[in-house]
Amino acid sequence: QVQLVESGGGLVQPGGSLRLSCTASGGFPRLYVAGWYRQVPGKQRELVASIDSNRHYADSVKGRFTVFRDSASNTVYLQMDSLKPEDTAIYHCSSVYQGVTYWGRGTQVTISS
Repeated sequence: QVQLVESGGGLVQPGGSLRLSCTASGGFPRLYVAGWYRQVPGKQRELVASIDSNRHYADSVKGRFTVFRDSASNTVYLQMDSLKPEDTAIYHCSSVYQGVTYWGRGTQVTISS
């Protein structure tokens, strides 16, 4: 069963850091192209970062978030630094395999003092 699984969320204070992981399994041959999205209840889902042959970032996270992959473990990471309360959301990763878009269940990130 092809799936994406996120981990690494949690509660941190403003200014803190978190590293999210998105691991592909179940026959996902290679997690090369992936995107990190975040969802806040009542708001539109936002693409915050993506990776293919380059890295792309939303203006709201540029300079604070870094997306990178580890091919050996078939994992894409989102390093989040200088976190702000407005970064609070459920973070999902997504990728496409054989024309099908897959989503992970998400991991909760809460920034609060």
